[in-house]
Amino acid sequence: MAGFTAADSHEMIAMASGPPPGRDLKQRSKAAASELGPEDPAWDGSGTAVSPRLSGESLAEDLQDGYTSNDRRDMQRMGKKQEFRRNFRLISTIGFTTCVMGTWEIILASNTPGLKAGGLSGLFWSLCWAYIGQFFIVLSLADMASMAPTAGGQYHWVSEFAPPEWQKLLSYLSGWLSAVSWQSIVALDAFLIGSIIQGLISLNDDTYVAERWQGTLLVFIVVIAISLFNVFAAKHLPLAEGIFVTVHIFAFFPVVITMLVLAPKQTPREVFANFTDNGSGWPSIVMTVMVGQVSSLFVVLGSDSVAHMSEEIRDASIIVPKSMVWSFLINLPFSFGLLLTFLFCIGDIQSAIGHSSGFPFIYVFEIATGSRSATTGLTIVVLALLVMITISSLASTSRQTFAFARDNGLPFSEWLGAVHPTWHVPVNAVLFTCVFSMALALINIGSTTAFNAMLSLSTIALMATYLITIGCITLKRVRGEPLPYSRWSLGRYGLPVNIAALVYSCWAFFWSFWPNEYNVTAENFNWACVLFLGLMLLSSGLYYFSARHVYEGPVVKTEGHKST
Repeated sequence: MAGFTAADSHEMIAMASGPPPGRDLKQRSKAAASELGPEDPAWDGSGTAVSPRLSGESLAEDLQDGYTSNDRRDMQRMGKKQEFRRNFRLISTIGFTTCVMGTWEIILASNTPGLKAGGLSGLFWSLCWAYIGQFFIVLSLADMASMAPTAGGQYHWVSEFAPPEWQKLLSYLSGWLSAVSWQSIVALDAFLIGSIIQGLISLNDDTYVAERWQGTLLVFIVVIAISLFNVFAAKHLPLAEGIFVTVHIFAFFPVVITMLVLAPKQTPREVFANFTDNGSGWPSIVMTVMVGQVSSLFVVLGSDSVAHMSEEIRDASIIVPKSMVWSFLINLPFSFGLLLTFLFCIGDIQSAIGHSSGFPFIYVFEIATGSRSATTGLTIVVLALLVMITISSLASTSRQTFAFARDNGLPFSEWLGAVHPTWHVPVNAVLFTCVFSMALALINIGSTTAFNAMLSLSTIALMATYLITIGCITLKRVRGEPLPYSRWSLGRYGLPVNIAALVYSCWAFFWSFWPNEYNVTAENFNWACVLFLGLMLLSSGLYYFSARHVYEGPVVKTEGHKST
């Protein structure tokens, strides 16, 4: 890709902490200033934009704290009203994103598809290329989040960057895809928690037979409890995120040290150069690894979660992109440290996959400690962290749902887009997320493939939003069209980074549709493709018969659009 050379490496590193230095950012500022005149308060006479006009918006006293001039400028440009407390700062925002990604915990809880299709080496190498590819997506999202820091995220960016004749439809479809993907992630996180609880019961009671309906009821309990937290303790969410990220980091060490010290070890060859099929049945090992990579693809998702919290973050146009990049990089050593420890200590892979708990990591804890009590203790640590992850995920999901409803993108938009006047929480969106997750969990009663279906659906839908969003800004850059002012910019690297992100998104999107086993039955079929097709038909039908008459797309409220 043109523009990437070894000499540019220092500027690429600088992206993680802010805008690239010098010339390009200054040109962007001058471009923004060219639309201003000497009579504008944002004009300083030198041709450089100082600060766009601030609105005369009056806020309730409890909303003013943390609402900076940059936040006011961004909200005015996007035509949005400030309805949330901006009580997230840099550290709590990084903590939030780090926890939603929850990479090392998710690696432990969701590695079965990867172990089954690809084995130890397949799981390791697929995580390597997933991290590389996803980093380009994270950079692209961070760039757009700085231009338009709104809870809407992808569907809003599509509305601003898509060709005018396509913005309504593409934005509407992106909103539905983003909503369903995040709803699926909440349901999946709760499903993991419920299943691990059942696994612990199986571990400690040899007579217990896990029933699918019991797992579904556990999901209900988890989702209801977490929803109540997001309603009544939302004011303390930034403090909670600080606690969550501290536990996320420090709980890593006892888990890893226990496995390293006590468990039997695999050879490096077994971990790095032995790709195996452990029950998927695909005719070639290459195909086996490709379909098994869904575990790794899911692990690295979640960086856009913080974008949906933008309207609750102080100085969002710089803090949101920074937190996206830094949380992704912070999680990287923990991810590979945990994965390598787990792979070297796994013992017999077939025994791990077939363990009575249903989770290979519980098997590894058991063979390492030789004690059910110690295994239970370590598993409870992982369980507690998954609860923290789900709390954060539900917060992000409810904000995305609220934002899309605010722009008339969902049925019952007036109800879903309401914010409690004193709590400043989208209570109705939280309740909807709770009910939707419970409904999605009902799939588990009829099929044991519910986990894989939700895993694939969340990946498919989220990758589709990345494809549409990044595709739109790529087209805008190719055409040389102006972009909104950005305090955190990819600069001249924007186009090659966007193209790399598009390539990886296509790759991940394609492979997420495949079933985990070659000999397909109703039990092992990847029902995510059916769910995705149903989602697209539903959203397209709603758009044609109803939404196209009421949904205009957020771009119609932006300052640039209103002035034309």
